Amino acid sequence: MGRFPAALAVLATVLVPQALHAQMPDPIDGVTAQVDAGTLMGSRENGVLVFRGVPYAAPPTGDNRWRPPQPVEPWTGVRAATAHEPPCAQPVDTDTMVANFGGVNGAQSEDCLYLTITAPENAEGAPVLVWFHGGAFFLGAGSLGSYDGTANAQQGVITVSVNYRLGALANFVHPALEAEHPGEPQGNYALQDAVAVLQWVRANIGAFGGDPERVTVAGQSAGGGIVVNLLSLPSAEGLFDKAIVQSGSLLLPDRPKADAQGMAIEALDTIGIGPEVTADELRSISAQTFAASEPLRAGFFFTPDPAFKPTSTIAALRAGAEADVPVLVGSNEGEKGFAAARTLAALAGDRGAPAFLYRFDHTPAFRAGEWQAGPIHSAELMFTFDSIDRSSWGGDRADAADRALADTVNGCWVAFVKMAPGARAFECGDGFAWAAYRPGGDAALIETTGLRMAPADALPDGPEEDAATQDE
Repeated sequence: MGRFPAALAVLATVLVPQALHAQMPDPIDGVTAQVDAGTLMGSRENGVLVFRGVPYAAPPTGDNRWRPPQPVEPWTGVRAATAHEPPCAQPVDTDTMVANFGGVNGAQSEDCLYLTITAPENAEGAPVLVWFHGGAFFLGAGSLGSYDGTANAQQGVITVSVNYRLGALANFVHPALEAEHPGEPQGNYALQDAVAVLQWVRANIGAFGGDPERVTVAGQSAGGGIVVNLLSLPSAEGLFDKAIVQSGSLLLPDRPKADAQGMAIEALDTIGIGPEVTADELRSISAQTFAASEPLRAGFFFTPDPAFKPTSTIAALRAGAEADVPVLVGSNEGEKGFAAARTLAALAGDRGAPAFLYRFDHTPAFRAGEWQAGPIHSAELMFTFDSIDRSSWGGDRADAADRALADTVNGCWVAFVKMAPGARAFECGDGFAWAAYRPGGDAALIETTGLRMAPADALPDGPEEDAATQDE
């Protein structure tokens, strides 16, 4: 081969670095925060502070699989918190450009107990929203664009968006695991993660200007189910002062432990794992194997545990023994679930703190042909977060009516988070008075033109056929 011409070599030394530089991201406008485990470096973006990939527990891998969340190992120096860590292990499309029904594509990892913090700069005593994503308990991630906390931060609210364990790595009990760590709670690892997040927030949110006494837990779909369960967990008591449940009023009894163990044993048999498997052998199964196995991937629901989960939330609500905090709950016109939301509001607001009920009825013009029965599951997310331009459901297709309503609805969610202790109503949306719900009373209808109160009993549970859609 001939020698590379000298002139071309000189040109390459000029052009190649320029090309590489053109592909590099903009420099990070760094900002640091000191948490219990060490120093984090996040970034200033759009006038707010963002910290991504913040660990709230040790990786739940190896010996930590199917154990309560373990403490974060302290680090030395400054840890970058400027990029998201991979979502928890879950089934994804082989085409990495196609998202699954939880809104996730590409790489995932069993090492996934991380959160994202979006905060106002120079905040002092700011209220906090802790967000649990949807995804049927085996899909999704807290880092999706719909959950962007920028609009909240611009109104003085810190958002903490969370990853929690999914599928059989979250809801799994097996006889081989029972004797390993006597006294530790068994199963319900996603719920244990949720409590660990709240404990982390209690200990660390002050470093970001947050008030640990003003924490609202919130979630949609499966994340709403997490929030519903937090209402009855003894270990979560006192760690939050309000709750938001969007299309996730999970009012079901827990699955008996023996039934869940039997289901796990039967599902393991489909991948060639017999009933005599040891705990070490179970932990040798790859996370991707669990995600790829249809009988295993979704896990086996919540199970009773005498110390951690002594009762289901529906039993606690009926006994009046749930956490006595204000609850905001509702669903969308184009999905089933309003009857369950109404029941949750009635039980949560029957004494003590109030409950507030809504139905989301706005269908964006660009979705009118698809959502003929009304807005479907997850449709409200880009409105409650005012995240139209970051959500894969919105962007340039949204019109002025969508953007105006997103500003209004997000303002109402923020107003609930900021609601004063002891209040039984709050105002939002240029004077809309949102009154507490009582059986036979009114719900807030969220329509294209804004919010209005309407008799809740006159609203059906949903369309005749519920549309299936992704949690994103």
